[in-house]
Amino acid sequence: MDNRAVTEHPTLDELAAQEARLVFDRFDDDTAWELGVALREAASAAKAPVAISIRRNGQRLFHTALPGATADNDGWLERKSAVVDRYGHSSLYVGAEFRAGGKAFEDSSRLDPGRYAAHGGAFPVIVRGVGCIGTIAVSGLPQREDHRLVVETLEAFLARDRA
Repeated sequence: MDNRAVTEHPTLDELAAQEARLVFDRFDDDTAWELGVALREAASAAKAPVAISIRRNGQRLFHTALPGATADNDGWLERKSAVVDRYGHSSLYVGAEFRAGGKAFEDSSRLDPGRYAAHGGAFPVIVRGVGCIGTIAVSGLPQREDHRLVVETLEAFLARDRA
Protein backbone atom coordinates (compact mmCIF):
# COMPACT_ATOMS: atom_id res chain seq x y z
CA MET A 1 0.00 0.00 0.00
CA ASP A 2 1.24 3.51 -0.70
CA ASN A 3 1.90 6.27 1.79
CA ARG A 4 -1.10 8.51 1.04
CA ALA A 5 -2.83 9.80 4.16
CA VAL A 6 -5.68 7.61 5.34
CA THR A 7 -7.80 10.72 5.75
CA GLU A 8 -7.88 11.15 1.96
CA HIS A 9 -11.45 11.26 0.67
CA PRO A 10 -11.64 10.25 -2.99
CA THR A 11 -14.33 12.05 -4.96
CA LEU A 12 -17.21 10.30 -6.68
CA ASP A 13 -15.52 11.01 -10.01
CA GLU A 14 -12.27 9.39 -8.81
CA LEU A 15 -14.13 6.35 -7.50
CA ALA A 16 -16.10 6.03 -10.76
CA ALA A 17 -12.84 6.31 -12.73
CA GLN A 18 -11.39 3.41 -10.71
CA GLU A 19 -14.37 1.26 -11.64
CA ALA A 20 -14.13 2.24 -15.31
CA ARG A 21 -10.41 1.44 -15.38
CA LEU A 22 -10.30 -1.78 -13.33
CA VAL A 23 -12.13 -4.10 -15.70
CA PHE A 24 -11.41 -7.75 -16.43
CA ASP A 25 -11.34 -9.21 -19.94
CA ARG A 26 -12.45 -12.51 -18.36
CA PHE A 27 -13.05 -13.74 -14.83
CA ASP A 28 -13.13 -17.42 -13.89
CA ASP A 29 -12.36 -19.59 -10.86
CA ASP A 30 -8.61 -19.47 -11.54
CA THR A 31 -8.69 -15.67 -11.85
CA ALA A 32 -10.47 -15.43 -8.50
CA TRP A 33 -7.90 -17.69 -6.86
CA GLU A 34 -4.90 -15.84 -8.31
CA LEU A 35 -6.35 -12.45 -7.34
CA GLY A 36 -7.20 -13.74 -3.86
CA VAL A 37 -3.65 -14.97 -3.37
CA ALA A 38 -2.31 -11.59 -4.57
CA LEU A 39 -4.57 -9.79 -2.09
CA ARG A 40 -3.51 -12.11 0.72
CA GLU A 41 0.17 -11.55 -0.09
CA ALA A 42 -0.29 -7.75 -0.19
CA ALA A 43 -2.20 -7.79 3.11
CA SER A 44 0.34 -10.11 4.72
CA ALA A 45 3.25 -7.90 3.61
CA ALA A 46 1.46 -4.92 5.19
CA LYS A 47 0.69 -7.00 8.32
CA ALA A 48 -2.96 -6.09 7.79
CA PRO A 49 -5.42 -8.00 10.04
CA VAL A 50 -8.01 -8.51 7.32
CA ALA A 51 -10.45 -11.01 5.93
CA ILE A 52 -10.74 -11.25 2.14
CA SER A 53 -13.58 -12.54 -0.01
CA ILE A 54 -14.04 -12.88 -3.76
CA ARG A 55 -17.46 -13.84 -5.10
CA ARG A 56 -18.96 -14.38 -8.53
CA ASN A 57 -22.74 -14.26 -8.88
CA GLY A 58 -23.13 -14.88 -5.16
CA GLN A 59 -20.77 -17.88 -5.06
CA ARG A 60 -17.73 -17.47 -2.82
CA LEU A 61 -14.68 -18.45 -4.87
CA PHE A 62 -12.02 -17.27 -2.41
CA HIS A 63 -11.99 -16.54 1.30
CA THR A 64 -9.16 -16.10 3.76
CA ALA A 65 -8.47 -14.42 7.06
CA LEU A 66 -5.11 -13.15 8.22
CA PRO A 67 -3.95 -13.06 11.84
CA GLY A 68 -5.96 -10.46 13.75
CA ALA A 69 -9.09 -10.74 11.61
CA THR A 70 -12.21 -11.88 13.44
CA ALA A 71 -15.61 -13.36 12.64
CA ASP A 72 -16.94 -9.77 12.71
CA ASN A 73 -14.86 -9.10 9.58
CA ASP A 74 -16.73 -11.90 7.80
CA GLY A 75 -19.98 -10.12 8.60
CA TRP A 76 -18.60 -6.86 7.21
CA LEU A 77 -17.49 -8.69 4.02
CA GLU A 78 -21.04 -9.92 3.50
CA ARG A 79 -22.69 -6.56 4.21
CA LYS A 80 -20.28 -4.54 2.03
CA SER A 81 -20.54 -7.09 -0.79
CA ALA A 82 -24.35 -6.90 -0.60
CA VAL A 83 -24.09 -3.17 -1.34
CA VAL A 84 -21.98 -3.85 -4.45
CA ASP A 85 -24.43 -6.54 -5.57
CA ARG A 86 -27.36 -4.15 -5.11
CA TYR A 87 -25.87 -0.98 -6.63
CA GLY A 88 -23.16 -2.25 -9.01
CA HIS A 89 -20.61 0.20 -7.54
CA SER A 90 -17.95 -0.06 -4.86
CA SER A 91 -19.26 0.13 -1.31
CA LEU A 92 -17.13 3.26 -0.78
CA TYR A 93 -18.73 4.90 -3.85
CA VAL A 94 -22.25 4.12 -2.62
CA GLY A 95 -21.58 5.56 0.83
CA ALA A 96 -19.95 8.66 -0.67
CA GLU A 97 -22.86 9.12 -3.08
CA PHE A 98 -25.36 9.16 -0.21
CA ARG A 99 -23.19 11.60 1.77
CA ALA A 100 -22.84 13.86 -1.30
CA GLY A 101 -26.63 14.05 -1.35
CA GLY A 102 -26.64 15.07 2.30
CA LYS A 103 -27.95 11.70 3.46
CA ALA A 104 -26.71 8.76 5.49
CA PHE A 105 -26.93 5.38 3.77
CA GLU A 106 -28.17 3.70 6.95
CA ASP A 107 -31.07 6.17 7.26
CA SER A 108 -31.96 6.78 3.61
CA SER A 109 -31.38 3.55 1.67
CA ARG A 110 -34.40 1.76 3.17
CA LEU A 111 -32.19 -1.32 3.44
CA ASP A 112 -31.54 -3.38 6.56
CA PRO A 113 -28.21 -2.19 8.04
CA GLY A 114 -27.76 -5.71 9.37
CA ARG A 115 -27.49 -6.89 5.74
CA TYR A 116 -26.02 -3.84 3.93
CA ALA A 117 -23.04 -1.63 4.81
CA ALA A 118 -21.92 1.19 2.50
CA HIS A 119 -18.42 1.30 4.00
CA GLY A 120 -15.31 1.04 1.85
CA GLY A 121 -13.73 -2.29 1.10
CA ALA A 122 -15.94 -4.05 -1.46
CA PHE A 123 -15.32 -3.49 -5.15
CA PRO A 124 -17.25 -4.77 -8.18
CA VAL A 125 -15.83 -7.50 -10.41
CA ILE A 126 -16.56 -5.93 -13.79
CA VAL A 127 -16.06 -7.92 -16.98
CA ARG A 128 -15.72 -6.00 -20.24
CA GLY A 129 -18.87 -6.31 -22.32
CA VAL A 130 -20.75 -8.03 -19.49
CA GLY A 131 -20.82 -5.73 -16.46
CA CYS A 132 -20.67 -6.42 -12.72
CA ILE A 133 -20.61 -10.15 -11.99
CA GLY A 134 -19.28 -10.25 -8.44
CA THR A 135 -17.33 -8.67 -5.63
CA ILE A 136 -13.83 -8.38 -4.22
CA ALA A 137 -13.96 -7.44 -0.56
CA VAL A 138 -11.58 -6.70 2.31
CA SER A 139 -12.46 -6.00 5.94
CA GLY A 140 -10.29 -5.22 8.94
CA LEU A 141 -8.76 -1.80 8.28
CA PRO A 142 -10.37 1.64 8.25
CA GLN A 143 -12.75 1.73 5.29
CA ARG A 144 -10.61 3.83 2.93
CA GLU A 145 -7.61 1.58 3.64
CA ASP A 146 -9.72 -1.53 2.91
CA HIS A 147 -10.75 0.10 -0.38
CA ARG A 148 -7.19 1.17 -1.21
CA LEU A 149 -5.84 -2.35 -0.60
CA VAL A 150 -8.35 -3.77 -3.07
CA VAL A 151 -7.77 -1.06 -5.70
CA GLU A 152 -3.96 -1.11 -5.54
CA THR A 153 -3.81 -4.90 -5.68
CA LEU A 154 -6.33 -4.99 -8.51
CA GLU A 155 -4.35 -2.37 -10.46
CA ALA A 156 -1.15 -4.42 -10.17
CA PHE A 157 -2.97 -7.68 -10.95
CA LEU A 158 -4.63 -6.33 -14.10
CA ALA A 159 -1.42 -4.63 -15.28
CA ARG A 160 0.43 -7.93 -14.92
CA ASP A 161 -2.32 -9.74 -16.81
CA ARG A 162 -2.16 -7.25 -19.68
CA ALA A 163 1.63 -7.13 -19.91
